[in-house]
Amino acid sequence: MNATPQPQAPARRLRIGVDVGGTFTDLAMVDEATGRIFFHKVPSTPGDPSLAIETGVQELLAKQAAAAAEVAFLGHGTTVATNMVIERRGARIGMLTTKGFRDVIEVARQTRPHLYNYDVRRPAPLVPRRRRLEIAERLAADGEILRPLDEGEVARAAEALLAEGVEAIAICFLHAWRDPRHERAAKAVLHRLAPELFLSVSSEVLPEFREFDRFSTTVLNGFVGPRMARYLERLLARVQGLGIGAEPYTVHSNGGLMSVATAAHAPVRTCLSGPAAGVIGAAFVAREAGFQNIVTFDAGGTSTDVCVVAGGEPTSTSAREVAGYPVKVPSIGIDVIGAGGGSVAFIDDGGALKVGPRSAGAEPGPAAYGKGGTEPTLTDANIVLGRLDPNALLRGAMPIDEAAARQAVLRRIATPLGLSLEQAALGIIRVAVSNMGRAIRGVTTERGFAPEDFALFAFGGAGPLHAAEVAAECSIPTVIIPREPGTMCARGILLADIALDFVRSDIRPLDEVAWVRAGALFAEMAREAEQWLAAENVPPAQRASRLAVDLRYDGQNFEVRVPLAMPLPALPDLLESFAREHARANGYAIPGRAVELVNCRLTALGHVPRGAPEPPPRDGSIEAARIGQRRVYFDSATGWRETPVLARERLPAGTVIVGPAVIDEMSATTLVFPGQAATLDADGNIVVREAATAPGGAAARETENV
Repeated sequence: MNATPQPQAPARRLRIGVDVGGTFTDLAMVDEATGRIFFHKVPSTPGDPSLAIETGVQELLAKQAAAAAEVAFLGHGTTVATNMVIERRGARIGMLTTKGFRDVIEVARQTRPHLYNYDVRRPAPLVPRRRRLEIAERLAADGEILRPLDEGEVARAAEALLAEGVEAIAICFLHAWRDPRHERAAKAVLHRLAPELFLSVSSEVLPEFREFDRFSTTVLNGFVGPRMARYLERLLARVQGLGIGAEPYTVHSNGGLMSVATAAHAPVRTCLSGPAAGVIGAAFVAREAGFQNIVTFDAGGTSTDVCVVAGGEPTSTSAREVAGYPVKVPSIGIDVIGAGGGSVAFIDDGGALKVGPRSAGAEPGPAAYGKGGTEPTLTDANIVLGRLDPNALLRGAMPIDEAAARQAVLRRIATPLGLSLEQAALGIIRVAVSNMGRAIRGVTTERGFAPEDFALFAFGGAGPLHAAEVAAECSIPTVIIPREPGTMCARGILLADIALDFVRSDIRPLDEVAWVRAGALFAEMAREAEQWLAAENVPPAQRASRLAVDLRYDGQNFEVRVPLAMPLPALPDLLESFAREHARANGYAIPGRAVELVNCRLTALGHVPRGAPEPPPRDGSIEAARIGQRRVYFDSATGWRETPVLARERLPAGTVIVGPAVIDEMSATTLVFPGQAATLDADGNIVVREAATAPGGAAARETENV
């Protein structure tokens, strides 16, 4: 008699986010059914970032006894495109442009970053002049054809560039943002002649006015395109080799996800891929915790990224620079400085102590890593002061050479400056904190936001370690530290939506006729967005869109972005919204001044399932979470202090910890200073305030953490 077949347990659906950093590659995996989140870190492999992704995913699945077939989603943030530009390792590229405009990318804007510094030099154009060839075509600003395109001339120019061995060609015609017909015809000619070439077309990459920004962005896209495509091919092959059927997604600069195919076509959109995911994740976690206004503080091994989230939404920009080259793509308003755990401390020619922007990176890394590094870094300074475990990091996975850290700080900093070892290490930290604070003031005070109205959301491997001092430096009263902060960017990928930005430039006085025309442009972009979302396999029920316009007063040269609700507002309401936003951004409005419409923007969104995160344990105590004790040097007034070390995952929700304390977890270390209190909220976030203002702080002070 045959046994009755037993029903099989449903296979898990796992979602994995991977963030490739300069020092570590971070991974986060969530089980959609239970909300359980698992984290992992592996050293980055700069020569081929996809290798670290393969290793990390393989190890993470093995640790959780999970099968590759259970992975329903894999998203990754990458700095591959950015690093190619910084290191100038992109493709050999040529350019076709309108006759008379070959030097636009070299002439640029004629602005100087420092008015009186005559030593400032712009980076050399990515396309040398001999490979910038002119085509005798011309459109007027309204799209009228003044001189037709000669396809034979395009073919001859292409043959000349092919003889130069180019791998990519950028097509940048004047006023193609208004009418792309000449660029499309030139693209067709090039594709017939050399179908293997990577073609970067300005009307596809950036259909906006201002030719320098459009040309620069299009050239940059072509410069990184061929090698980015090869990287994505390797990544796809490695993922498939693991047995994962889900095609990987890539985060782009606006914090959204896009498929490998879209990323390969427009790689310039990935230039702030990983940091953008961190901001998206931070905004989501902070909203869930009841904080609408935060400053994100992502300090990793190589850099520190900061951004303002106001009213639950990250600030955005459509123009920034990568290694000195203007890139005009919609992106989250992140500022980046060279300050991280691997930042090298040194004495400059004037005898001053400096930290960064140069980093020891993953190899050789800080002196304490034991990989051949001899220069002192911010990580070494924290090890010297006992703020980081002097024996091992990553929960024992990375042995630490404390003696090497002490020797590097002593030989390179303390002895030359005549300081004690503690003074030198504390000096390194204070210089780094000052740099980080300056970056935060740059995105808050300098842009019309009061820091005291915000909380500091600290993540990255080095963020929680320095959050208390950075918050004090900037007069920010509250610090929030999420679970496993060192993998927040990877976790943010799991919280991001599929997204792509569409734009139409239509420069005209904003009156009722112009506003009706704008409605037609939005409808046109909405149709394109629907086609793209369908190609990304987003179900109709999960599709959405976000609209905005760029406006300016008559006579101004730069715009203010105004978000729009649906249905579109009446014109008087729009003008009122613009005046408010202009006053917030610039400190004033101009009642009665005519307003000009510049750009209409639409962001296509495909919502993804997120699942509720598993809450922290309810049972337990501070004593049960204690895993050790060590001497920590906080400042010159406090000196060395015996400090309890607590395992974060053992702390129950509602715990109030009065400093000093070290809270340890796999991806980061949180430092609670004397006089501060850290509360573990219902979602597992650590919220740090002055002890007198922390909930339960007075009661908790009755029991010292000893």
